[in-house]
Amino acid sequence: MRICVFLSAADLDERYTRPARDFGELIGKGGHTLVWGGSDTGLMKVVADGVHEAGGRLLGVSVEFLANKARPGADEMVIAADLAERKRLLLEKSDAVVIMVGGTGTLDEATEILELKKHRRTDKPVVLLNTAGFYDGLEQQFRRMEAEGFLPRPLEELMHFAAEPADALAHLEANRPAG
Repeated sequence: MRICVFLSAADLDERYTRPARDFGELIGKGGHTLVWGGSDTGLMKVVADGVHEAGGRLLGVSVEFLANKARPGADEMVIAADLAERKRLLLEKSDAVVIMVGGTGTLDEATEILELKKHRRTDKPVVLLNTAGFYDGLEQQFRRMEAEGFLPRPLEELMHFAAEPADALAHLEANRPAG
Protein backbone atom coordinates (compact mmCIF):
# COMPACT_ATOMS: atom_id res chain seq x y z
CA MET A 1 0.00 0.00 0.00
CA ARG A 2 1.21 3.52 -0.78
CA ILE A 3 0.60 5.60 2.34
CA CYS A 4 0.65 9.38 2.04
CA VAL A 5 1.71 11.12 5.24
CA PHE A 6 1.05 14.81 5.76
CA LEU A 7 3.30 16.22 8.50
CA SER A 8 5.67 18.96 9.48
CA ALA A 9 9.17 19.49 8.15
CA ALA A 10 10.05 21.26 11.44
CA ASP A 11 12.50 19.88 13.98
CA LEU A 12 10.42 18.96 17.01
CA ASP A 13 10.97 17.27 20.36
CA GLU A 14 10.81 13.58 21.29
CA ARG A 15 7.07 13.50 22.01
CA TYR A 16 6.55 14.04 18.26
CA THR A 17 9.67 12.47 16.75
CA ARG A 18 9.35 9.09 18.48
CA PRO A 19 5.80 8.36 17.20
CA ALA A 20 6.81 9.61 13.71
CA ARG A 21 9.76 7.23 13.67
CA ASP A 22 7.59 4.40 15.02
CA PHE A 23 5.01 4.97 12.29
CA GLY A 24 7.74 5.02 9.64
CA GLU A 25 9.11 1.73 10.92
CA LEU A 26 5.62 0.19 10.83
CA ILE A 27 5.21 1.32 7.20
CA GLY A 28 8.55 -0.19 6.25
CA LYS A 29 8.08 -3.45 8.16
CA GLY A 30 4.66 -3.82 6.55
CA GLY A 31 6.24 -3.63 3.08
CA HIS A 32 4.45 -0.37 2.31
CA THR A 33 5.62 2.75 0.48
CA LEU A 34 5.78 6.16 2.13
CA VAL A 35 4.42 8.94 -0.08
CA TRP A 36 5.44 12.23 1.52
CA GLY A 37 6.50 15.80 0.87
CA GLY A 38 10.01 14.62 0.04
CA SER A 39 11.84 16.77 2.56
CA ASP A 40 14.96 15.58 4.35
CA THR A 41 14.32 17.83 7.34
CA GLY A 42 12.33 17.68 10.57
CA LEU A 43 9.56 15.15 11.04
CA MET A 44 9.52 14.41 7.31
CA LYS A 45 13.11 13.13 7.64
CA VAL A 46 12.29 11.20 10.83
CA VAL A 47 9.40 9.26 9.27
CA ALA A 48 11.34 8.65 6.03
CA ASP A 49 14.35 7.37 8.02
CA GLY A 50 12.07 4.93 9.85
CA VAL A 51 10.56 3.65 6.59
CA HIS A 52 13.93 3.33 4.86
CA GLU A 53 15.66 1.56 7.77
CA ALA A 54 12.77 -0.92 8.03
CA GLY A 55 12.95 -1.81 4.33
CA GLY A 56 10.07 0.25 2.92
CA ARG A 57 10.05 2.39 -0.21
CA LEU A 58 10.20 6.20 -0.35
CA LEU A 59 8.23 8.18 -2.92
CA GLY A 60 8.73 11.91 -2.41
CA VAL A 61 6.79 14.77 -3.96
CA SER A 62 8.62 18.02 -3.40
CA VAL A 63 8.01 21.44 -4.91
CA GLU A 64 10.39 23.61 -6.94
CA PHE A 65 11.02 26.20 -4.22
CA LEU A 66 11.87 23.44 -1.69
CA ALA A 67 13.79 21.13 -4.03
CA ASN A 68 17.05 21.95 -2.24
CA LYS A 69 15.60 20.22 0.85
CA ALA A 70 14.52 17.07 -1.02
CA ARG A 71 15.81 13.78 0.35
CA PRO A 72 18.68 12.32 -1.66
CA GLY A 73 18.41 8.61 -2.34
CA ALA A 74 14.61 8.33 -2.25
CA ASP A 75 13.34 5.51 -4.45
CA GLU A 76 11.42 8.12 -6.45
CA MET A 77 11.34 11.92 -6.19
CA VAL A 78 8.94 14.09 -8.15
CA ILE A 79 9.34 17.87 -8.20
CA ALA A 80 6.02 19.71 -8.61
CA ALA A 81 5.79 23.22 -10.01
CA ASP A 82 3.71 24.56 -7.11
CA LEU A 83 1.90 23.55 -3.93
CA ALA A 84 -1.39 22.82 -5.69
CA GLU A 85 0.31 20.37 -8.05
CA ARG A 86 2.18 18.84 -5.12
CA LYS A 87 -1.07 18.12 -3.24
CA ARG A 88 -2.62 16.62 -6.36
CA LEU A 89 0.38 14.37 -6.96
CA LEU A 90 0.61 13.27 -3.32
CA LEU A 91 -3.00 12.14 -3.45
CA GLU A 92 -2.76 10.58 -6.91
CA LYS A 93 0.25 8.50 -5.93
CA SER A 94 -1.23 7.16 -2.68
CA ASP A 95 -3.79 4.59 -1.56
CA ALA A 96 -4.36 6.01 1.93
CA VAL A 97 -3.61 9.15 3.95
CA VAL A 98 -2.35 9.78 7.47
CA ILE A 99 -2.41 13.28 8.91
CA MET A 100 0.33 13.72 11.49
CA VAL A 101 1.38 16.76 13.52
CA GLY A 102 2.05 19.86 11.48
CA GLY A 103 1.28 23.48 10.80
CA THR A 104 -0.77 25.34 8.23
CA GLY A 105 0.57 23.32 5.29
CA THR A 106 -0.49 20.09 6.97
CA LEU A 107 -3.94 21.50 7.72
CA ASP A 108 -4.28 22.63 4.09
CA GLU A 109 -3.43 19.13 2.87
CA ALA A 110 -5.77 17.56 5.43
CA THR A 111 -8.76 19.68 4.46
CA GLU A 112 -8.12 18.93 0.77
CA ILE A 113 -8.47 15.17 1.25
CA LEU A 114 -11.45 15.59 3.57
CA GLU A 115 -13.25 17.74 1.00
CA LEU A 116 -12.61 15.10 -1.66
CA LYS A 117 -14.00 12.41 0.66
CA LYS A 118 -16.98 14.56 1.64
CA HIS A 119 -17.93 14.89 -2.03
CA ARG A 120 -17.21 11.20 -2.73
CA ARG A 121 -14.32 12.04 -5.09
CA THR A 122 -12.12 9.49 -3.30
CA ASP A 123 -12.61 6.47 -1.07
CA LYS A 124 -9.07 6.41 0.34
CA PRO A 125 -8.97 5.78 4.07
CA VAL A 126 -7.85 8.81 6.10
CA VAL A 127 -6.43 8.69 9.62
CA LEU A 128 -5.72 11.62 11.86
CA LEU A 129 -2.87 10.48 14.11
CA ASN A 130 -3.38 12.55 17.24
CA THR A 131 0.13 12.34 18.70
CA ALA A 132 0.41 13.66 22.27
CA GLY A 133 -3.12 15.11 22.00
CA PHE A 134 -1.90 17.61 19.37
CA TYR A 135 -5.22 17.52 17.50
CA ASP A 136 -7.61 17.32 20.47
CA GLY A 137 -9.05 20.75 19.62
CA LEU A 138 -9.38 19.91 15.93
CA GLU A 139 -11.13 16.63 16.70
CA GLN A 140 -13.53 18.53 18.97
CA GLN A 141 -14.20 21.01 16.13
CA PHE A 142 -14.87 18.22 13.63
CA ARG A 143 -17.27 16.56 16.07
CA ARG A 144 -19.08 19.89 16.53
CA MET A 145 -19.31 20.29 12.73
CA GLU A 146 -20.91 16.86 12.55
CA ALA A 147 -23.27 17.45 15.50
CA GLU A 148 -24.46 20.79 14.14
CA GLY A 149 -25.05 19.52 10.59
CA PHE A 150 -22.08 21.01 8.77
CA LEU A 151 -20.93 17.64 7.41
CA PRO A 152 -23.10 15.91 4.80
CA ARG A 153 -21.58 12.54 5.75
CA PRO A 154 -20.86 10.99 9.14
CA LEU A 155 -17.42 11.93 10.43
CA GLU A 156 -16.49 8.25 10.76
CA GLU A 157 -16.87 7.95 6.95
CA LEU A 158 -14.44 10.83 6.45
CA MET A 159 -11.66 9.89 8.85
CA HIS A 160 -10.52 7.71 11.70
CA PHE A 161 -8.92 9.22 14.81
CA ALA A 162 -5.94 7.28 16.17
CA ALA A 163 -3.82 8.00 19.22
CA GLU A 164 -1.02 5.54 18.37
CA PRO A 165 0.89 4.65 15.18
CA ALA A 166 -0.08 0.95 15.37
CA ASP A 167 -3.79 1.85 15.46
CA ALA A 168 -3.34 4.16 12.47
CA LEU A 169 -1.71 1.46 10.34
CA ALA A 170 -4.16 -1.23 11.46
CA HIS A 171 -7.05 0.99 10.36
CA LEU A 172 -5.46 1.60 6.95
CA GLU A 173 -4.76 -2.08 6.37
CA ALA A 174 -8.31 -3.03 7.36
CA ASN A 175 -9.84 -0.37 5.11
CA ARG A 176 -7.61 -0.25 2.06
CA PRO A 177 -9.47 0.47 -1.15
CA ALA A 178 -10.00 -2.40 -3.56
CA GLY A 179 -7.73 -2.54 -6.55
